[in-house]
Amino acid sequence: MAINDVTLAGSMRSNLVNLQNVAALQSRTTQRLSTGKRVNNAIDDPSAYFAAQNATNRAADLGARKDSMGEAIQTVKAALQGIDGVTNLIQQAKGLAASARSASTADRSSLGTQFDALRGQIDKLASDSGYKGTNFLASGSSLKVDFNEGGTSSLTISGFDASTGSGGLNVAAAANNWAADADITAATTSLDSALSTLRTKAQTLSSNNGVVTARQDFTTNMINTLTQGADQLTAADSNEESANMLALQTRQQLGVVALQLSSQAQSSVMRLFG
Repeated sequence: MAINDVTLAGSMRSNLVNLQNVAALQSRTTQRLSTGKRVNNAIDDPSAYFAAQNATNRAADLGARKDSMGEAIQTVKAALQGIDGVTNLIQQAKGLAASARSASTADRSSLGTQFDALRGQIDKLASDSGYKGTNFLASGSSLKVDFNEGGTSSLTISGFDASTGSGGLNVAAAANNWAADADITAATTSLDSALSTLRTKAQTLSSNNGVVTARQDFTTNMINTLTQGADQLTAADSNEESANMLALQTRQQLGVVALQLSSQAQSSVMRLFG
């Protein structure tokens, strides 16, 4: 129907416009109450909307970084657990070497065989200490952990070779089946050196883990701050909006009454022709 198809009296037209305005305000208030937001799109408040979007986007980016930090922490934990396991095996190997000093030649040979078996287990344990493809107990292993959304703040965690080979802990096989005391002494010396290396590397990894954990906690707090900031820019006051809804409902009722009165005033003209 075209706008001018029906002509309304001035008072009726005014009351109708008022009712339409009230309906629009009710729709806006209902949306605010249902979403909990005062600003739901750029039309409501462009400045607040885009500022909140920027904060929300940054929080999302930091959330991805936080997940990466969590993965890095788990990778370091896996390496530290591997170091503990390797350390226990080396302690067992030292026990074998200590027993060999007072053992017969035949027993020394048997103990040397057990020692070599432990070396193999150390290598296997070290190779099994990775997490999701990264093993800090393998040669050349490293992991870069980004702390901010731009990647300008980061930490590179480097691993080491925890195998018994010459490029790692350098624990050689039992020489000459430990027939001579010098061979046992050499094995004990290499084991002590390996333990010292493991302790130093464990301290370094633990320090790196502490840095990543601290940054993870900081990132969690930053995400909360950004989210709260975005909410403050766009959040609606539920008490205020509830009061607005009650006021609008009252205005609507009064508008309907006013429209009825205007209609009655117009229909009274018809009675003049009765």
